Amino acid sequence: MLVTPMRQELTRLGVEEMRTADEVERVLENPEGTTLVVNSVCGCAARNARPAVAMALGHDKRPAKVTTVFAGQDLDATARARSYFHGYAPSSPQIALLKDGEVAMMLEHTRSRAIRRCNRQGFDAGVRRVLLAQRMRHASRPAT
Repeated sequence: MLVTPMRQELTRLGVEEMRTADEVERVLENPEGTTLVVNSVCGCAARNARPAVAMALGHDKRPAKVTTVFAGQDLDATARARSYFHGYAPSSPQIALLKDGEVAMMLEHTRSRAIRRCNRQGFDAGVRRVLLAQRMRHASRPAT
């Protein structure tokens, strides 16, 4: 199958793949910190997201669980996962850090340039810059 190597890029690193909506529900309702990667066949996932996840997993500080769904393949699992992303449009790839079932941080497809910066400058420095930019954008949004 075409997507098998793309799935294995993450699962061989110990990332737990969720292929059904029930699996997503069970895992994401856990109060521990969870990283959820929305994987895909696109070049952005291949060039940026999957390598960034591999780099991040090499660090000492990491969430209790790292999970993935595959957009365009596991439709129910992906839809259920995205239902946790309140205020974020569906995109792939997409990486969310969830705590108690709520998004604490989101890296979206539109952030692929920031992910490349993370790869060049070191993961920790790059993530700090992305988080700072997101906080600044969030602070400037009008209240709804």
